Amino acid sequence: MNVGVDARHLDAGRGIAVYLEGMLGALHGVRISVLVPGRAPLGPAAVALAARRDVRVVRTRAPGRALYASAAAAGEPTLARLLGAVDVLWIPAPAPVAPGPLPYVLTVHDRSFEVRPGDFTPYERLWHRLARPRELARGAARVVTDTAAVRDELRDAWGLERVTVVAPGVRRPAEVAATAGDYVLFVGALEPRKDPVAVARAAAAAGIRARFAGTGRLEGAVRATGGELLGRVTDAELDALLAGALALVVPSHLEGFGFPPLEAALRGTPSVVRDLPVLRETLGDEGALFVAGEREIADAIARLRAEPWLRASLSAHAAARAPRWENAAEALRAVLAEAAA
Repeated sequence: MNVGVDARHLDAGRGIAVYLEGMLGALHGVRISVLVPGRAPLGPAAVALAARRDVRVVRTRAPGRALYASAAAAGEPTLARLLGAVDVLWIPAPAPVAPGPLPYVLTVHDRSFEVRPGDFTPYERLWHRLARPRELARGAARVVTDTAAVRDELRDAWGLERVTVVAPGVRRPAEVAATAGDYVLFVGALEPRKDPVAVARAAAAAGIRARFAGTGRLEGAVRATGGELLGRVTDAELDALLAGALALVVPSHLEGFGFPPLEAALRGTPSVVRDLPVLRETLGDEGALFVAGEREIADAIARLRAEPWLRASLSAHAAARAPRWENAAEALRAVLAEAAA
């Protein structure tokens, strides 16, 4: 089976890039053709894929934005045409794209663009309109979600039936010794849906430093509230930051899976997270301190300081639930084979 992949996000540096790199890195037993549009130098993830004998990297003369704008407006060029001889397509997130006549599998991580449209910029809202996620999902041979909670949302909101849950894997750490540090950590995009300002305010109320690994348009607001901005960090730097934090704080109003809390747990650090069905499913009821708002975040931080045993208990429960990329890729391969057939 030859799988064609829309890999525009491969080196984007955000959650979708982590998902795409992890899944493709573990996907074996098939031939893979990945579309990385444009002529800019390949990023590290694409270079690593290109070194594999079972992977073909396809480039284009046109930059990505022009290519996908044309596909959304005119239906050309199609992924089928750009990728050549493939049996099935995998689109790892809704995007402005014209699949063409081939069967395709679409991964939908969440419905944030419908549930919280005000969190996005005008350009991002236009991008989602061009992507037509509902129509793209309804035309798919199969749809994949990260969690049962999102699967159920898609069934209720979009009327989809062919939806399969494939929990993503989680990056395992190098040998890092966990220590309860003098800071709490936020990992991810500094955007409204993730609510990083709530972390800065709650940490200030609890009398502890708040450090932020990520970038985004709320950088100024986070800095003004006393947060320490670290920008993008390497995997090794992130391992050390996670292992050294008192806790990871995830106050997101909406999540599709939740990579950072599981990564933190594998490094011996517990999480304080907003009480969302997706995070309950991912972490388990005993895998984090679940909160409703800033005051409860501050209280949870104080509790972790006062009850050191709780840190180990929470992180152990969550770490035991962390999926592996090998299992995720095998499950995705089975879905792709069904779609190809």
